[in-house]
Amino acid sequence: MLEKSNKNSENSTVTVENGATDTLKTNNMQVANGVSQQIYLNGPDQVVPAESYTTAIPGCHVKLRIAPRGLAAEPPISVPGLLSRTTARYPNATALATKKADGKWHKITYKQYQDRVRIIAKAFLKLGLDRYHSVSILGFNSEQWFIADLAAIHAGGYAAGIYTTNSADACFHCLESSRANICAVQDKKQLDKILSVKHKLPLLKAIVQWEGPVDTSIPGIYSWDQLLEIGAKEPDTQLNEILKSIAVNECCTLVYTSGTVGPPKAVMLSHDNLTWDAFGIGERCQNLQPTRDRLVSFLPLSHVAAQVVDIYTTLSNAVTVYFAQPDALKGSLVETLKEVRPTRFLGVPRVWEKMYEKIMAVGASSGPLKKQIALWAKEKGLQYHLSRINGALSAGMYGLPIDLTTSEMLWFWYEGSSVGYKLAKSLVFSKIHESLGLDKCSTFVTAAAPLSPDIKKFFLSLDIPLVDAFGMSEAAGAHTLSIYPKFSLDSAGEILEGTETKFGGSMSPNGPGEIMMRGRHVFMGYLNDAEKTKGAIDDDGWLLSGDVGRVDSNNLLYITGRIKELLITAGGENVAPVLIEQAIQAELLHVGYAVLIGDRRKFLSVLLTLKTKVSPETGEPLDELESEARKWVASLGSSATKLSEIVNSKDPAVHKAIEAGITRANKHAISNAQKVQKFAILPSDFSVYTGELGPTLKIKRNVVYEKYKDIIEDFYKE
Repeated sequence: MLEKSNKNSENSTVTVENGATDTLKTNNMQVANGVSQQIYLNGPDQVVPAESYTTAIPGCHVKLRIAPRGLAAEPPISVPGLLSRTTARYPNATALATKKADGKWHKITYKQYQDRVRIIAKAFLKLGLDRYHSVSILGFNSEQWFIADLAAIHAGGYAAGIYTTNSADACFHCLESSRANICAVQDKKQLDKILSVKHKLPLLKAIVQWEGPVDTSIPGIYSWDQLLEIGAKEPDTQLNEILKSIAVNECCTLVYTSGTVGPPKAVMLSHDNLTWDAFGIGERCQNLQPTRDRLVSFLPLSHVAAQVVDIYTTLSNAVTVYFAQPDALKGSLVETLKEVRPTRFLGVPRVWEKMYEKIMAVGASSGPLKKQIALWAKEKGLQYHLSRINGALSAGMYGLPIDLTTSEMLWFWYEGSSVGYKLAKSLVFSKIHESLGLDKCSTFVTAAAPLSPDIKKFFLSLDIPLVDAFGMSEAAGAHTLSIYPKFSLDSAGEILEGTETKFGGSMSPNGPGEIMMRGRHVFMGYLNDAEKTKGAIDDDGWLLSGDVGRVDSNNLLYITGRIKELLITAGGENVAPVLIEQAIQAELLHVGYAVLIGDRRKFLSVLLTLKTKVSPETGEPLDELESEARKWVASLGSSATKLSEIVNSKDPAVHKAIEAGITRANKHAISNAQKVQKFAILPSDFSVYTGELGPTLKIKRNVVYEKYKDIIEDFYKE
């Protein structure tokens, strides 16, 4: 057993058991060979002794998997400790930026950020926030969202985000299960949801609205300004005492799963889960520049990926966060990107797909010369990047031989992969990047769902190397993240250092098998659900992902399917639907979504949507075809401009084109059983509004199956 003073507190000690030899001193923390069992600290970064790595009980603590060396040996730090550390280092750096109605960006520094977090934390305590109860947050990404989240944690409660698309009943489930004392809402629309279920929530003491006119005549309703006034009047005594009692190995945040099967579960994430995963992401993102890097926050903060990146990775590295407009995913995102010019960008597949569609539409309207230049540039870009990925090029550019003739110099300039790339970058790529607002961006990430390798290859040819991140709510966000050029177009990212991966059911340590994860990022448990917690984490602490995959010699993870989504045909063949769906979408660019059918069926069939316009207010799909889809339909000889016209008439031109596309996709099938034999065009595209998509735009397959069960059954009528 070893003891060593830790930098976080003058009176603190670190105690590590099970390993009396081979010690290593890391960042003033001394650990022993073997996994840390108990660590004792004093103050807000203390680690309280615990008996287990999991719990489902509010207020309980868990063991931490602190390793003897490497990233997993990083000393644990609490969320308040992280904010204090960054504020001490960069007090005057810009932390958050919000665009106001006058069109100007309002910015606050890290010192102001911390001050406001403390003020709001004191207000929450005054309004009755109890230890280990939640502050639920319902609204679009904003300064108030960030502050309410961190304030709830500082005050000893839980931060619990709720998706803005949730119904009142879904909000009730989150508020009740998290034992919410306070709910912070963006506007009257969200307020009305909470008011409609408030009578069933005896623990809910206050509702705070941060935007728009607030009717404070309703008992228990407060404006954000009132909250600031309440907190400013409170002494620091109670808050400071609570901060002293906070432990790094206790829950601080609840993230609700998407609830595709049954009601959403509350994932309990500890301080260490979030701060360590953010640390690991920051270490993987090479050359992060505190105070200089910029990020645009627009993905739902109730989703773990947005939280760990937008709130915690930025906080860990003093990155400035700019908030997009609430209609970002409905069309305004690119305008914000062009203003902010972020240096790092995380998008879900649908965001990249929409950018792809925009670029394709612009390219289609270009003249012959521009098209030829673009094709040449894409060829050079793809050649250059594939060479770098394969290790053929170094990070720098090749130098030109000094004994070349003029003609040889010209040949080398246009045909040499690196120099031709440089010219293409100047003539073409820089303009495309500027049009997307990504001309200053050095890291482009896609996460939350699979993105077609063909689309990734397209962006690679435009000098935008899209790298993957993979994780889950139960892994605090990220388990993998690739950084260019160490990535593959069809991988799910490089496994983060300090984590462990194995493959259930596989005879090989490299898989294939069920992806299982272990490390400091693995969650504590599901709140008040010990049975489901035990089902998610085995007795050795391995988190079962439900995904099937393998790892290669470069530590890149490949996901080949999802156990619950795996189709087993009547003939007994296992079919992973995503790869087949992506193959169809690659052949039919104007298909919005493809959902493969075939579980316990004689053959495979597929449900398809065509891309249509959406309501700018609700995001609901409209009947009118999206402009590029309409042009495609016209090019086939059809006069249809609406989806209903195609569906009702079973438009022969469109059906023939889709049948041809599926035939082309079937050529990639590894067996006859994996070929699609029938298809149907659905009467509406998918959306969050209509329920087929989750908040990160992943398909809710069970919803689709139920909604279109009659069409599915028609496939298999004799």
